[in-house]
Amino acid sequence: MCLKDMHLPIPALSSPLRIGSIEIRNRVALAPMSGVTDLPFRRLAWRFGAGFVVTEMVASRELVGNAQESWARLKNSGIEPHIVQLAGREAHWMAEAAKIAADNGADIIDINMGCPAKKVTGGYSGSALMRDPDHALSLVEATVNAVDVPVTLKMRLGWDENSINAPLIAKRAEEAGVKAITVHGRTRMQFYNGKADWDAIRLVREVVTVPLVANGDVETVADAEEILRRSGADAVMAGRSSQGRPWHVGLLAGAVTHPSAAEVADIFAEHYEMMLEFYGVEVGLRHARKHVAWYLDRAAPDLAGPEKAAILTSTDARFVRDRARAAMLDATSSKPEGEAVAEGIAA
Repeated sequence: MCLKDMHLPIPALSSPLRIGSIEIRNRVALAPMSGVTDLPFRRLAWRFGAGFVVTEMVASRELVGNAQESWARLKNSGIEPHIVQLAGREAHWMAEAAKIAADNGADIIDINMGCPAKKVTGGYSGSALMRDPDHALSLVEATVNAVDVPVTLKMRLGWDENSINAPLIAKRAEEAGVKAITVHGRTRMQFYNGKADWDAIRLVREVVTVPLVANGDVETVADAEEILRRSGADAVMAGRSSQGRPWHVGLLAGAVTHPSAAEVADIFAEHYEMMLEFYGVEVGLRHARKHVAWYLDRAAPDLAGPEKAAILTSTDARFVRDRARAAMLDATSSKPEGEAVAEGIAA
């Protein structure tokens, strides 16, 4: 009988999960997002109860070549497990980078076969690998054989609607030794358009026995439970819904409660300072702008355009922090009594 015909119990989001020899504290993960889930973001998400977090995509060849950015992304944050995501198109560099990651504290190594960005797929990495399963599997095998730590794989349904080959690749990846698989319910050509196809992820569930993580459009607890039901997955992964609210993954897992509006403002201020410390003020200002915008969009959606623009374009770090925080608090105090909850906090 196919799994699609069976009524399997949905695992509790708060329950632990094992990936190889590694125990994960709950079943809601923060998706790796290049340029977003840097070390400050991951530290906050972990503190607020994410089951696991994954580094930004680390370019394998660049890591082996000692590129500063790749080493910064590899940095062990003190979070356990330390999961490093590698990207590349050549088996040799993936294997060498995996060794470096393991030697520098990686508890799990994740292979990126899902990134849809043109600058990644144009280099035949990320989701472009799904166009050539044999080549993709050579990277998987090289990575698995290079290290003793568990190796996982993150991918999409396929390159486009005419090549839904995630089940094929997943089955072969498990046979090659991969210990868990994450599937985003879209093809590469969809990018982030339309609605993620949670039912299509079940096609992967039917051919693998390792833990399956379902990803795509997980906004609420109800979404998380529904994607588990429809996909048959063991865990869920949330990405864009966490932008501007690093507590969101922990909220889905039941690890934390809704922060108050004042707490959101304080979380923002702390996050901003963490980024300035991590990158340095000049670079940190640039990297933080998108995060500032996400916080404002959620917590102060009615902020006047000129004032928002002044915050986002300022090169005065103190002004940005203080004015954005004040805007969030002002947005709350201006609401009628009983409605003084920052927009976007609800799961």
